Amino acid sequence: MADFVHQRHKPLAHLDRARELVLVCAPLRSNVNLSRIVRAASCSGVTRLIACGNPKIDARIARTERQAFDVEIRRSLSPVLKKLKAAGYQLVGLEQTTHSHNIHDFAFARRTALVVGNERLGLTAETLDVLDATVEIPVYGLPFSFNVATATAMALYEYCRQFPRG
Repeated sequence: MADFVHQRHKPLAHLDRARELVLVCAPLRSNVNLSRIVRAASCSGVTRLIACGNPKIDARIARTERQAFDVEIRRSLSPVLKKLKAAGYQLVGLEQTTHSHNIHDFAFARRTALVVGNERLGLTAETLDVLDATVEIPVYGLPFSFNVATATAMALYEYCRQFPRG
């Protein structure tokens, strides 16, 4: 019988270029959700995350994932979105709205700012008015939406699927 060795962690997938995705979080209620979003972003090769409000980044996250990319803390969302739009990012909200695109049919721009909303309130009408598009993840049961950290991980995966090499 041949020896078979299991490898605990495979080497990181190689990116040909840095991801041009910025992840922007509206003020969240739960630091657990923020920590999960930070981890998913790090695993996706995201190099920049902007957390709005008054988030508290878990010390373990600060020691591990935070080294992999830049975590910025900003007081409010509106000025962040204006700067990103001026810098040429397509602003895409992860939200269920009347005009949301099914995430499976949406073509992300390489240079995208993915904006995720508060767990209970989602994205405000003011924020929705600034966005270039909104995407939603189909839900086939109850409740009507995924947890913000789960939905963000799914959206990050879709972006990475469309741009597998960065």
